[in-house]
Amino acid sequence: MNFQTWEPVYEAILADFGYDRAGDEHARDVLADLTRPFDTDRLRPIAGSRVAVAGAAPSLADETELAAQADYVVAASTAGDVLRAAGVEIDLLVTDLDKTPETARDLTREGIPVAAHAHGDNVPAVREWVPAFARDNVLPTTQAEPVGPVANYGGFTDGDRGAFLADAFGAETLVFPGWDFDDQSVDPEKAKKLDWAERLLGWLERRRGEQFAVLDGRRESLVPLDDEQQE
Repeated sequence: MNFQTWEPVYEAILADFGYDRAGDEHARDVLADLTRPFDTDRLRPIAGSRVAVAGAAPSLADETELAAQADYVVAASTAGDVLRAAGVEIDLLVTDLDKTPETARDLTREGIPVAAHAHGDNVPAVREWVPAFARDNVLPTTQAEPVGPVANYGGFTDGDRGAFLADAFGAETLVFPGWDFDDQSVDPEKAKKLDWAERLLGWLERRRGEQFAVLDGRRESLVPLDDEQQE
């Protein structure tokens, strides 16, 4: 997905949350100064594969087998810890460093790529943790316009960013262990982010011509993105 396609959706997210675009751009620039271009050839195994995009909902503990059966595993945030504890190897971690940044650091040092995301609220974490990562294993990302080594494949939360990234690199099928759009344990802002994640996955499945099982029984009530935001 190019930024021109993503930008109208991004602007709608900014408006809905009252976020400052300049804050995202500042965070992106900080991340750019701390990283270098990632060798995306390393993500070629995604092409034509069944990719599990593991979310961090409590249900993941009962759905680790769905991830284990996939050809390639993308873990969102603390989903990486849950899967590894269950003996499931992950191929890529997607995180904005808000939880267990030590895991992200350790994974890069083990040779596993980490898509480290910068946004307006996490500049201190970016400054603290990214320099401790093994630089060759950091894929820097932003939700703003990409600059230098920092890429934007679409998506807003760690989980749906993982799905958009897998799509960008040619995943044949996407499956979603550990997702719960109705998670009652989260605060109101996180609940709102889950609403957006659901809408974004609905947009992604329409673009792919694929129906994600995680949206079964929910499509009819899903608030679609406006036509002008879809194209």
